[in-house]
Amino acid sequence: MLRADVAMPPGCVLPISSVARPLVAGLGPHGERPASPELLRLSGDMLERARERAFRVAIVLHTTASDWAQRQIAGIKAGLEQAGAVVVDIVDCGYDAAIQIAAIERLVQSKPDAVISIPVGSTAVAAAFRKLAAAGIKLVLLDNAPSGLLQETDYVSVISSDNFGLGQIAASLISPHIRQNGTVCVVAYNVDFFATAQREIAFGKWMRHERPDITLTQLKFEVPANAGSVVGPYLDANPDLDGVFVVWDEPAVASMPAFSGRSRIPVMTTVDLGSSIAEALIEGTIVRGVAAQRPFEQGEIAATAAIVGLTGNAVPPWIVLPGVAVTSDNVAEVYKHVGGAPPSMEPTLR
Repeated sequence: MLRADVAMPPGCVLPISSVARPLVAGLGPHGERPASPELLRLSGDMLERARERAFRVAIVLHTTASDWAQRQIAGIKAGLEQAGAVVVDIVDCGYDAAIQIAAIERLVQSKPDAVISIPVGSTAVAAAFRKLAAAGIKLVLLDNAPSGLLQETDYVSVISSDNFGLGQIAASLISPHIRQNGTVCVVAYNVDFFATAQREIAFGKWMRHERPDITLTQLKFEVPANAGSVVGPYLDANPDLDGVFVVWDEPAVASMPAFSGRSRIPVMTTVDLGSSIAEALIEGTIVRGVAAQRPFEQGEIAATAAIVGLTGNAVPPWIVLPGVAVTSDNVAEVYKHVGGAPPSMEPTLR
């Protein structure tokens, strides 16, 4: 069995302590400049007012099944708890816009004080999300603002990973493993989703600037769990492919069985450090690097933004956390860090 990478000098990946707060590369969905999470703080007065009112908050996610989502939920709960707020509902939309629209319309009727949500797409769900503000419900968004929604009018803030930066990290991690004049396929999400689109754009831009010798191709999937059904035939038709970038870890994991049994296996990078991808990175046959988000921290910051907004205070429109470059050398350390839990609470990596 041959691997698609050749003997080239490994990429320089700094330990997590060295990349804790790098510069953010991307802009927001309306071109907003990024604000640091450090700018968002709960004052004693805010905490006192929040505890008196015991705010009720609903969480509406594209999925709750992933490690990213579970860490995000844990961070939101931790952030709300310190302000005496409670989570009254958690909705798994299964990447389905219709389910998310129905959930938002139900919440408009039940009237929690705030909703923290990652929209399934940019356009299909916009009208439903706009109804929250009309009902007097504060909205904190994760990663994406639906088309036409305005900060302060329709939502408090967008709390996001630096998705443009994540795409750059993924490109820099795969580059040392791709031979001169090689080919890399970008496996993209076929939905108008700002976060994944930013990753794709940044990956391509980095490659064109740093590795113009590499040919980039693209493949799109509709359902993350079924990504293997499009990746497999593509690998059959392109046996000399050198590398694959999958826009996040769920479809990356779903596509990995399609790599098995081949005489030449392309290398892969992706985004998000779930347990399955972490194990694959340690094993090292397919996955060679991961651009990790900070979902627990993102959840905490989203909760803080909700409390700041609910107590009548201003919040920056675009608050961004930088990503972390992960290889087999630092995966165990980063895995514990991005989980937001003590090591005893995290699965042990081999």
